[in-house]
Amino acid sequence: MARTRSSEAHEKVLDAALALFAERGIEGASMDAIARKAGVSKATLYNHWPDKEALLMETMLRVNGLDREREEPDSGDVERDLAIVLSRRPPAKFEAARGRVLPAMIAYSNAHPEFGKVWRERTLDPPRRSIQRILRRGIRRGQIRPGIDLDLAVALLLGPMIYQHILHKGAPEKCRPEIGVQVAKTFCKAFGADSSN
Repeated sequence: MARTRSSEAHEKVLDAALALFAERGIEGASMDAIARKAGVSKATLYNHWPDKEALLMETMLRVNGLDREREEPDSGDVERDLAIVLSRRPPAKFEAARGRVLPAMIAYSNAHPEFGKVWRERTLDPPRRSIQRILRRGIRRGQIRPGIDLDLAVALLLGPMIYQHILHKGAPEKCRPEIGVQVAKTFCKAFGADSSN
């Protein structure tokens, strides 16, 4: 399917916004500058986004691979489904820009609490809810012990992923790509229905 002029302009603006957010920071990247860099009118910009925060949100969702709904795995095997969710990675093509923008994004979220709240909901809630649904199915199917605290289980599963991200930020060669699989395996060994109390 051919891209429309509107979708091409949309992509150009997202690329320009990412470049300027990385170069100037979020506060330093004005809508005027983004429109100029993208080669579109300011009116075109506001036809797609009501304000800079909406553009920032879409840009950050895109670079983190969260701009599209992901199909939730349901293979019938809770360990495999957990491994799939835990092994998801953002698009590699945005890695350098993501690394430059993320510190500014964290600072901006702290300075603008309402935006930060929405950002956390859009980034942290989907995997958390997905993991909870997988665990509930696992309990119903007799693969996970009943009575497990779902909030604690999510923390146990996501904690190592966050730890690796923070600890090895800037040193991707030290990251263990198989960690999602290993975390799912270890969790299921500890909390599987056939594991001992």
